[in-house]
Amino acid sequence: MILVLAGVLIYVSINETVNANLIDSPQPMEEVFTEIGYKTVESALKDFEQHFNKELKLPLRVPPISFTHRLGRFSNLDDNINDEFEVKMISDQFPQNHFKINVRPIQHKIPFEKYVSELFKLENGSNAAYIENAKFGFNMLVFERDNWQYVFSIDKDVSDKVVPEVLVQIANSIDYTNDTLD
Repeated sequence: MILVLAGVLIYVSINETVNANLIDSPQPMEEVFTEIGYKTVESALKDFEQHFNKELKLPLRVPPISFTHRLGRFSNLDDNINDEFEVKMISDQFPQNHFKINVRPIQHKIPFEKYVSELFKLENGSNAAYIENAKFGFNMLVFERDNWQYVFSIDKDVSDKVVPEVLVQIANSIDYTNDTLD
């Protein structure tokens, strides 16, 4: 009888430990982002283009740092003012490797004029504003193209590797492709 009782107690103890570990273990990154509306870049892009009935061109180039995840999200809110397409590139190995592309219709653009650190001229003749401001936590390149406002954001912790000129090269790569990010 004591042997059976000891066996039951050991089984219950092991089972509770396994269940506690499953509950306490963090969710995979993919699962967390899926829960907040992220999906493949291609799927989110298709949703965005269908909503606005207009093509959105994405850059061919990406920053020269490693990423493990490329995710997309289309935020479709009731009033269209805050509707936005987002590409998020992150690394589960290097959290500072974080690059975002946000795109919204030009009529609902976000005004960044007072934060501009430097202006660049893109190959298509348009201007791009570089913003380096601790308030945002990211350095940004903001420009307009085809009636869209593009905002490229790079984590400040990798801004020594992804300098403004690299962001300009990425922006210029939009001219060379109709495809999505690889």
